[in-house]
Amino acid sequence: MTSGRSPIPIPDRLLDHAVRRAADRCAQPGQLAFTARQLYYETDRTLFPLHHGPHRLRYTTRPLLSPGRFAGALARQPQLPVLPDVVEPRPHRPGPEGDLYDYAFLRLLVCQDPAIAAMLLANRIHLEGACPILTPERLPLDARLLAALERADGAVVHVLHDASPVGLRLFSRVREHAGPRLRVRTMGLLPRHAAALHLAALVGQPRCEADELPSELPAAERAWLARGRVAELAAVRPARLLRTVLRTVRGGGFAPPARPAAPTRARDTGFLTWPTP
Repeated sequence: MTSGRSPIPIPDRLLDHAVRRAADRCAQPGQLAFTARQLYYETDRTLFPLHHGPHRLRYTTRPLLSPGRFAGALARQPQLPVLPDVVEPRPHRPGPEGDLYDYAFLRLLVCQDPAIAAMLLANRIHLEGACPILTPERLPLDARLLAALERADGAVVHVLHDASPVGLRLFSRVREHAGPRLRVRTMGLLPRHAAALHLAALVGQPRCEADELPSELPAAERAWLARGRVAELAAVRPARLLRTVLRTVRGGGFAPPARPAAPTRARDTGFLTWPTP
């Protein structure tokens, strides 16, 4: 998306009020940490509640708030505790962390968006879920980390990604690096999750051919992605995202499959099964 005017004119006073109201919603419950991008989507929902359709319907919407207008409103309210959307990757250096590889890990989370990964860490999900959180620049996975996972009985590598061709390629890449001895599961997003949650999806993104996408995905989902639509993780409300991640890394009450799950066989846990607040 490019900055510019919103499709519907919004006075600055109304926009500023909506940003503050959206920030309160993002922080609930318990003063959660959230990113500027998450606040953008929540502000869009506050101004244009297109997500309030019947739950039995499956659809996505378009964000109607101009990113440029939102950035201006956010700049006028520096008191809001917003995490940055751009996280500078830090080079991995061997150190005390190496001692952790002497233990066995039951689960590992690879998160596509570094800003979302930072948000999960800020909310201490890695501690509550006893789950290290990595970003794509840490691929290929360290051999010592893989060995620690293999020492745990039934260890799972979870991949948290956008509903996008890039996100699906990340899942495939992690599965390739993990090898045949580790279970790799997609936590989402998938187009079906975006439709179930009535998320705002970006349009006009780079297109691809449907046959370039995993053949296991339903044809409707491949067509949705091929038309240049993308649903970002940031579009999911912070509280729901945190609950979903925590429930999934803790096990969610499901038995892991006998082999790594393809995107199509991913269970609809988390994004589809968590009740609304």
